[in-house]
Amino acid sequence: MAAMKQAEEDDLISQSDYQNLFSISIKLQNLPHLTDYIPNLKTLPNPLDQNPFFRPSEGFYIHPGDAILRQIVLELPGTLPAPSPHLAYHRAGPRRSIFFEPSSVKAAIVTCGGLCPGLNTVIRELVNGLWELYGVRQIFGVTAGYRGFYSTDPVELNPKIVHNWHKRGGTALETSRGGFDLDKIVNAIQNRGFNQVYIIGGDGTLRGAVKIFNEIRRRKLNVAVTGIPKTVDNDVGIIDRSFGFQTAVEMAQQAISAANVEAESAVNGIGLVKLMGRSTGHIALHATLSSGDVDCCLIPEMDFYLDGKGGLFEFLEQRLRENGHAVLVVAEGAGQELIPRTDAQKEERDESGNLVFLDVGVWLKSELKNWWTRDHPGELFTVKYIDPTYMIRAVPANATDNSYCTLLAHSAIHGVMAGYTGFVPGPINRNFAYIHLEEVAQTKNEVDTKDHKWAWVRSVSTQPDFVRSSCAVALLSEVLGQHIYIMGGKKLTAMIDKLAEE
Repeated sequence: MAAMKQAEEDDLISQSDYQNLFSISIKLQNLPHLTDYIPNLKTLPNPLDQNPFFRPSEGFYIHPGDAILRQIVLELPGTLPAPSPHLAYHRAGPRRSIFFEPSSVKAAIVTCGGLCPGLNTVIRELVNGLWELYGVRQIFGVTAGYRGFYSTDPVELNPKIVHNWHKRGGTALETSRGGFDLDKIVNAIQNRGFNQVYIIGGDGTLRGAVKIFNEIRRRKLNVAVTGIPKTVDNDVGIIDRSFGFQTAVEMAQQAISAANVEAESAVNGIGLVKLMGRSTGHIALHATLSSGDVDCCLIPEMDFYLDGKGGLFEFLEQRLRENGHAVLVVAEGAGQELIPRTDAQKEERDESGNLVFLDVGVWLKSELKNWWTRDHPGELFTVKYIDPTYMIRAVPANATDNSYCTLLAHSAIHGVMAGYTGFVPGPINRNFAYIHLEEVAQTKNEVDTKDHKWAWVRSVSTQPDFVRSSCAVALLSEVLGQHIYIMGGKKLTAMIDKLAEE
């Protein structure tokens, strides 16, 4: 009874709590504008006033004071973080006044980095939005990523050319990694007369966009720059999600379903699926939750080990004994520290400067076979490995992502026409906002393994938490030093288990 009474009291919010709620300080994040370094720019009425398809009504235009809160969940009773202001961002959408004469706009659109469902939709909607909403007639696509600014001629675009692009996978403008030469890129922007630049790409691309924006601002050029966040991994920070993510999760279901069929159809069959996720496991997590066929999900944010009590092999053996098969999903960035690599491989990087990952799927398949041969000689065992990475990246966006891509593109256009620059459009708590480029480029969206979603994954799969005794590991590390990484699996596990028991 006492516990119930306490719970009821905890659920009550006092009048003072409500008063505190309305006294929370809010900090509106800075949003760069062309007038910050180019004074006395001429303003113009928004041409949407004369657009027969809109007929702007009261409340149509975004007020300068409209803001989107980043944090909307508060713990009220006595724990309000009053000293720390809550962050807010300028709301995205059309403004009553603009800073570009549509007839003088020369827009450039570029896609950089890897492929992602929805790239062509974003390009298409940028073209359509500029053309149909604001009457812009000079729109160009930059081919081959960043290097295309200075190495190829831009391609002229219009609504007729891009009409069916949203039905195609990939990017019609072509893309590449690397090729970032700041001076050459900004010189090309200046020499070709581009005054609006739309850069579509992931975190590495956005970091490049920050440098372009800063150099343009240093030169005091009347050029607005916006970055449109693209990453199939959903690892871009601050925004709710990046485009292409929902399509990727949907497509991942097909790979998981195939792995499940293969595993069920074999004696002691394991279906192993590697999904995208270099630094975050969002695709693996959401695919696991929506599938219902996954027995274990491994992500970069969570450490795991293979041998010994509570390890992956013990869990899979139990699952095979109970069900006769198992399905294992692993994100590409998971377990990288467990995979043996040469000194050269430790330093190897791709054209974007990212550390080259070894194939965790191939490694895990080999380890699974070695484990079974070692512990169950002569018994049947099958591992079916599926890597759908390029199949997922190359498909067109689904209906949800297509709609999202349209809102992203139009939000970017409205912001640029209003004179904002150095920003990223994106949804925060399902409301579109403008965020400083540098803030987004420096923020990661990692899976919170203390969150309810991860607890849900573990409850669905009933997988172990793969946590060893910290005292045992610390002691063994101190004793063995770097040799801990080169000991055989069984020998190392036996020593850790013994220390844990002690």
